[in-house]
Amino acid sequence: MKLDFDPFLGATAAPFAMTRTPYSIRGETDRLTDVLMCPPHFLAPVPCCAVTRHNIAQGFVASIDEAQRQHAELVRLLETSGVRCHMLTADPALPDMCFTRDVGVSTPWGMVALNPAMPHRQPEIDRLNQFLGASDTPARSIRAGTIEGGDICVARDGLLLIGMSGERSTAAGIDDFSAPFRAAGWDVLICPFHADNLHLDTIFCMVDQNEAIACIDLLDPDFLAAVKARGISIISLPDSVASTLDCNILSLGDRRIVARMDGVVAPILRGAGYEVSEVDISQFAACGGGIHCLTQPLRRVTQ
Repeated sequence: MKLDFDPFLGATAAPFAMTRTPYSIRGETDRLTDVLMCPPHFLAPVPCCAVTRHNIAQGFVASIDEAQRQHAELVRLLETSGVRCHMLTADPALPDMCFTRDVGVSTPWGMVALNPAMPHRQPEIDRLNQFLGASDTPARSIRAGTIEGGDICVARDGLLLIGMSGERSTAAGIDDFSAPFRAAGWDVLICPFHADNLHLDTIFCMVDQNEAIACIDLLDPDFLAAVKARGISIISLPDSVASTLDCNILSLGDRRIVARMDGVVAPILRGAGYEVSEVDISQFAACGGGIHCLTQPLRRVTQ
């Protein structure tokens, strides 16, 4: 079994299109059927982003028991919503592995193992490849630069959005990841933003095929204009939700959203006609991650 495709040369997407894979995604808000997660048995705040550094300075110490309870509640919610939850095995040397979003992305042509910028997250790629290898699922590997899943939004068929702080996702990594999308004729929009906001999904998330939530004052105006020009309306959020991970939602498809409990986003989305389920993720938010971060969608089906 081969886990890495031959290096993609940029001339055609055929090496991906011809590969059989059980996992693929063409749109961020299509109906979710399968997701990859990891229990937070060894969660600990790692001072590698502004939110976590602030919370450590305020005296935050993770409670493993509470983190496990919150994570189990998220899993129960997903399973009762018809989502199959596949689990990685937690590792005491990898305190951030429960944030599965950042190490892999499912695309229309199958799985891509990414290249995280933070050295302590690099071993998580091996765990992802072990999971994929067990199901004989091939994965392309990013070979240039760095890129993390929180910056990648396969928005809808034909449109890829990528955030670039320059700290987590770099131009070289973005070029490597987006090559098959460009070759297949997709629009690829890049959003530069300040590294204090960590990933694009802390300040922008799709909630439906033609609608997104966003902290508009924290996003590049040209990116926003390009998104709106493609018929995507924006529900504006206050800048403060970036640090609380409130914008970091998960779409289940069919206008169903999983959002942070006691945040401002859930009532806003209900008012816009969405069905919203809320979960407590306070332990994870203090460590710099939200619901979107805790889930790596493997398969979505077109509505």
